[in-house]
Amino acid sequence: MDWIITNHEHIRSLAGAHMGLAAPAIIAAFVLSVPIAVLANRYRRPRTAILTGTGLLYAVPSLPLFILLPLLLGTGVRSPVNVVVALTLFGLALMVRSAADALDSVPDSIKLSAAAQGYSPAGRFFAVDLPLAIPALIAGLRVMSVSTISLVTVSAVLGVSSLGSLFTDGFQRGIVPSIISGVIVTAALALIVDQLLVLAGFLLTPWHHAGKAKKASTSSKGEVAR
Repeated sequence: MDWIITNHEHIRSLAGAHMGLAAPAIIAAFVLSVPIAVLANRYRRPRTAILTGTGLLYAVPSLPLFILLPLLLGTGVRSPVNVVVALTLFGLALMVRSAADALDSVPDSIKLSAAAQGYSPAGRFFAVDLPLAIPALIAGLRVMSVSTISLVTVSAVLGVSSLGSLFTDGFQRGIVPSIISGVIVTAALALIVDQLLVLAGFLLTPWHHAGKAKKASTSSKGEVAR
């Protein structure tokens, strides 16, 4: 505990660097996954190939990918760009299928009703499909975000600063509190981001919760009547 208190500034700095790598990758993976999911749903024949191909990205070992990317991107081995790109690829592996299933879960009857009211395909997507898919999209985003925050720690092996540096330094120097603090702070960051996404999902779908409240109210009235 004394070690953690003494080095709290260093831990906080590494936590900031950690999120500096995780946040861009999470955002990029989400933004890229939605149009890929739209294409997969629109063209049914290659859908399986698209979803399977992106899913296989997660099978690529993270450390070799971190080493290979500098050769492809022309960046230095310790460049944060490599880490963000690698994490984005892993994020896509998790998020594309979730996004495709989320958008595909919107009932056809609602899509037809929107088209009958004069919505263009693009207008219907942004006004109807995307809002209705938000709960499922948030669920997929939560899984992807936690996974990404966890994977950032691997970058410390290459010398890129993150909470993973607490693991590598702790092992090399035999400082157990360093390792423990790395585990705790990484888990705390993942939990904080997860809860922020839960809150975002709640704020973005007021109709969803209003519907649940109405059903609950109707159910309770029915019980009272009995």
